[in-house]
Amino acid sequence: MDEANAIHRLQAGDMAGLEYLVRRYQVRAVRAAYLIVRDSALAQDVVQSAFIRASDRIRQFDANRPFGPWFLKSVVNDSLKLASRRQREVHLADELPGQRNPTPGPERAWEQAETAEEVWTALNRLTAAQRAAIVQRYYLELSHEEMAAESGCPPSTIKARLHAARERLRSLLRPAAHDLEITP
Repeated sequence: MDEANAIHRLQAGDMAGLEYLVRRYQVRAVRAAYLIVRDSALAQDVVQSAFIRASDRIRQFDANRPFGPWFLKSVVNDSLKLASRRQREVHLADELPGQRNPTPGPERAWEQAETAEEVWTALNRLTAAQRAAIVQRYYLELSHEEMAAESGCPPSTIKARLHAARERLRSLLRPAAHDLEITP
């Protein structure tokens, strides 16, 4: 089964089409949602809700368009809404993901962990909209045109958002780069 066939089957009420789409997009969608909401369980909830809503609205979907960008835009939008609501709440510092490669030596592992922690900290200091722009462009690998089409704004606006997000990350990470210099 391919994506077009899966969409056609789902539009006809066959849930095997949804199963194919879940298998194809779930991991990527959960990762994108996690990068925005910063909570694994919430990211999974966002994606599950997005799949349910997509299956409910699939008859309105233009089967001549690719499903991925349409669906992932829904995930990003839902993640942004959730992140905005969570920003208004008082919460404890987010835990860093514990995905470290055990192969490198202790010095390299320490450097990688410290760098990852600094990047996660910097990403957490971006606004949810800035994180979403970074996720869409660099994680989901959407082009400026795809991002613009999905958000309904001109590519120049997308470029400006990305530029602002990159500059903010650069300014947040610049002090950390000086601290990483190791002296003998």
